[in-house]
Amino acid sequence: MSVQELSYTVAGMSCGHCKAAVTEEVEQVAGVDVVEVDLESKRVVVRGEDVSDGDVRAAIREAGYEAA
Repeated sequence: MSVQELSYTVAGMSCGHCKAAVTEEVEQVAGVDVVEVDLESKRVVVRGEDVSDGDVRAAIREAGYEAA
């Protein structure tokens, strides 16, 4: 198993609800241990073991946003 750190730019996040929605969805992805959402920089950082980039992107989409 390998610990990974994945980082995404997520446009459109502007409030606490946005942050909570993204965090809630991404925390459900298999292997995710930590989700950090920074509204000012529009960055989402995900840490965990064997985390799937595609699954994280799908979770961000499920929350209503697109990851770049």
